[in-house]
Amino acid sequence: MKMSIGQTIEIIYLDKAGKITQRKIEVNGIRDGRIRVTCLITGAPRVFLTVSILSWMLVAKKQHA
Repeated sequence: MKMSIGQTIEIIYLDKAGKITQRKIEVNGIRDGRIRVTCLITGAPRVFLTVSILSWMLVAKKQHA
């Protein structure tokens, strides 16, 4: 499965300090080894290096009844 713009995903990544972190994000753009996202916890824009993402999975969107 390939990561795509507009997807909501959950990532596990290694930050610059060597700390492993997990968060839910919405993908806004993918280019040159960088992923531009909106963090769904803080609402803040972020940029992640693809090489620092250890794992990711698609978050299922909730279905409305």
